[in-house]
Amino acid sequence: MFVAVFGSVEQGIIYAIMALGVYLTFRVLDFPDLTVDGSFVTGGATAATMITLGYDPIIATLCAILAGFIAGSITGILHTKAKINALLAGILMMIALYSINLRIMGSTLENGIGRPNIPLSNATTLFTEISAFWKSLGIDDAINNMLRGIGFEQTPNTWGTVFFMVIVTFAIKFAADWFLKTESGLALRATGDNKKMIRSFSANTDTLIILGLGLSNALVALSGALIAQYSRFADVQAGVGMIVSGLASVIIGEAIFGTKSVMRTTLAVVCGAVIYRIVIALAMQIKIFDTGDLKLLTAVIVIIALVLPRVIDKRKEQKRKAKRKAEKLAMLAQAKKEGETIA
Repeated sequence: MFVAVFGSVEQGIIYAIMALGVYLTFRVLDFPDLTVDGSFVTGGATAATMITLGYDPIIATLCAILAGFIAGSITGILHTKAKINALLAGILMMIALYSINLRIMGSTLENGIGRPNIPLSNATTLFTEISAFWKSLGIDDAINNMLRGIGFEQTPNTWGTVFFMVIVTFAIKFAADWFLKTESGLALRATGDNKKMIRSFSANTDTLIILGLGLSNALVALSGALIAQYSRFADVQAGVGMIVSGLASVIIGEAIFGTKSVMRTTLAVVCGAVIYRIVIALAMQIKIFDTGDLKLLTAVIVIIALVLPRVIDKRKEQKRKAKRKAEKLAMLAQAKKEGETIA
């Protein structure tokens, strides 16, 4: 159980980068961007292809980020310049990316024909290098020996991956906090809140939307590239339902931790991604579920996360109304009692 939960935390931290990207479009820009399902795979396909072709994993990951930025920017251009509905622009780009991703992965073959997946079992990735460095320090063994000493029989061997991803994810989180407080970031937030108002200040909302979508999908592609290297496998179907997972992370985080400030909201998104993965892992431990039920579980979790806060708020409001009513009745009773006493 501990190893399963630990693996969920490990994956959740990586998926948190994708959730931050979804947060930028759905919460900051108020843009329903379905490009995410395609750009996630684009990141993994680009990184896996370049690593297979012999490129350094860092360069491959940077190129994956660039590919995601381009995909998101094209969605923005379709919406702002071609005047295509936001939802439809994302769907069109997602469909186009399916074929593009097949072509990217097929570039490792001599005939260039699209292929649906790329294994990285024997390739050097970011995580193999990090694991090798971490093990050379002997920290993995020290942590696991301590855990065995307090009663844990099964212990993970990927502590280096977790610590590395915590540093990377929180660095991106703090960078997002800083950006959203800059002049461009404030303009981006204002565009999502009230596009007409920001246009009255001579701001170019089209450019801001394109920039926001580009940055969002760059983060999504980075998450896809890291997941491909973490799982040592890139697959064209890996992005199916990714937008729902991202939304679940955002909604769960906001419901638990609140949204009083930008810094608190981005932290909520990161924690929400980890909690979501833990909930999925614990649910899959129940024997009535199998791997085919994963999407159903995701949908149920999102529905609960959407409905539960409203139910709680409604009950709190009912209690407040009942309390105010009781106070008024008590005041009336007291006034009546005092009137009878005077009489």
